Amino acid sequence: MSSIFKALSDPTRRRVLELLRARPMTAGDIADQFNVSKPTMSAHFAILREAGLVTSEKHGKSVVYQLQLSVLEDALLSFAQAFGLHLDRAEAEPDASKQEIKP
Repeated sequence: MSSIFKALSDPTRRRVLELLRARPMTAGDIADQFNVSKPTMSAHFAILREAGLVTSEKHGKSVVYQLQLSVLEDALLSFAQAFGLHLDRAEAEPDASKQEIKP
């Protein structure tokens, strides 16, 4: 769990996860959203992969990243339980009827 919270501690990595929530993206597409060097982004990707929050797959010359939401959900539920909050996945999942639908 420590590696997950380390990964989540950085605002750039949290933003990467937000971007990947919409869809899998190439490393280049993600990096274009930030004003940092490629080695810096590579380090962020490595931390996210080590925490299990993203997976990567090589497609030709590109690397495609995908969010592993279940890992994040499990960590957050375990953290909540450590503080006496007993939630299950059904309670933690957003209510689809309350979600805003974007055109």
